[in-house]
Amino acid sequence: MIASPASLCPFVCLLSLLGFTTLSVAQKGPSMHAKGTFEVKLTREAVPGIPTISRMMLDKTFHGDLAGTSKGEMLGAGDPQKGNAGYVALEHFTGTLNGRSGSFALQHSGTMDGGALHLNVNVVPGSGTDDLQGISGSMQIIIAAGKHSYEFDYTLPHSAAK
Repeated sequence: MIASPASLCPFVCLLSLLGFTTLSVAQKGPSMHAKGTFEVKLTREAVPGIPTISRMMLDKTFHGDLAGTSKGEMLGAGDPQKGNAGYVALEHFTGTLNGRSGSFALQHSGTMDGGALHLNVNVVPGSGTDDLQGISGSMQIIIAAGKHSYEFDYTLPHSAAK
């Protein structure tokens, strides 16, 4: 569905009131795919005064099309041993993606309900640097036989494509 000019007016008017005088849309390149594996180290930290929420520091090492490291923080609640929990996280990746160097942030939101996992991992808009400036996309995390892997669908602006 394409938005009509009239339906965009409230959004454009709000931007105008905030001092934005131009609205441009970056031209994205073709959709691309990356896959590989990663290891993750979790370090648990107490959340003072909130016993139902746990905090974990993330340290990851990525291999494959995405090669590098990330650091982040996760907050979780619930009872994962019984199959019911939720978490949010932010992590900052630095390295290469299919030969392009830079960094970007990933935002996680996940729930487990009766053992069924629902997970969204997306690139934080505007977080890309260097050759990864303007990146957008989403990642699937796969856990099988105790090993972690990823499938990452992303786009980069034409100017960043090599």
